[in-house]
Amino acid sequence: MSEHDVAAIRTLAGLATPMALRVCVTLGLPDRLREEPADAARIASEMSVSPTALELLLDHLATLGIIEHTGTGYRTTEFGATLCSDAGNGLTNFLHLDMAGGRAELAFTDLLQSITTGNAAYPVRYGQDFWADLARYPTLRESFDHQMTDRFRDQIPRIVTGYNWGRFRSIVDVGGGHGTLLAAILAAYPLLRGHLIDLAPTAHEAATAFSAHRVQDRVQVTARSFFEPLPTGADAYLLCDILHDWDDEHARHILARCVEAARPGGRVLVIEPVGGRHAATEFNLAMLVIFGSRERRVDEFRALASAHGLVLDTVTDLTDQRCLLEFRLTDHS
Repeated sequence: MSEHDVAAIRTLAGLATPMALRVCVTLGLPDRLREEPADAARIASEMSVSPTALELLLDHLATLGIIEHTGTGYRTTEFGATLCSDAGNGLTNFLHLDMAGGRAELAFTDLLQSITTGNAAYPVRYGQDFWADLARYPTLRESFDHQMTDRFRDQIPRIVTGYNWGRFRSIVDVGGGHGTLLAAILAAYPLLRGHLIDLAPTAHEAATAFSAHRVQDRVQVTARSFFEPLPTGADAYLLCDILHDWDDEHARHILARCVEAARPGGRVLVIEPVGGRHAATEFNLAMLVIFGSRERRVDEFRALASAHGLVLDTVTDLTDQRCLLEFRLTDHS
């Protein structure tokens, strides 16, 4: 192995840079140093951190191009501004150690536990699973909701145009979060009616999206777990980025709720990355360590759903990241 190869592996494996970026965001350094340059002593005083240690961090961030030295101290670069809280790219949530995304990423330190057992590493680190953590800490729940909205905001137009939603009269968005996807679908199809299901207060925030799209008169919101009975009689039940957050047992339970609620001839629509098709290997590991799940392959979806009388009719590539799998109920067709 060449010295270049060794150096490349060290770079890939090193934890200093990823953790430096996370601490940088958690301290709010990109925002602070964008407004006004300052030296390490002044920033340390403002943030109640060690000035000596902070200077080590700032020097490494300067090496990375996140900040730069000026005559009056450190300043955020144009590249570093990508990490500012108002950048609107979701990176703050992904990196901030006190937000859902950044907190969950640290479960990777127990990846060996997940590989050994096949179970989530998140409870090993935090003493309870991801969902119990969100229920206990409202700020985590809020940041998770925003993360889910940010994660596929740019893909919504292609999701709306890539499938004929108008074939249905009614659709239930199961675990629909803040309602951004359902609002866009309803806006594009004026004859369609919707019903969003999610936990409070997440579900209550959906009213903003529905009002913004002027579809509030065609949608209903219910604060409820998708492990409980769902509203009955809809043409379609939509699960967008839901099943990959759960192991097979819980995923089957969610599908069972959809099946028992659907009207005769109804459909269950699953939108998420599909293993071997539109699923990044890195994100697949994240599903494992955080949730004890994975990005399932088509045959795994087919087997998961067949237990409930669901037959996979079509798989549609909506974006470069997500597919739509359409299931029909064989006992009702």
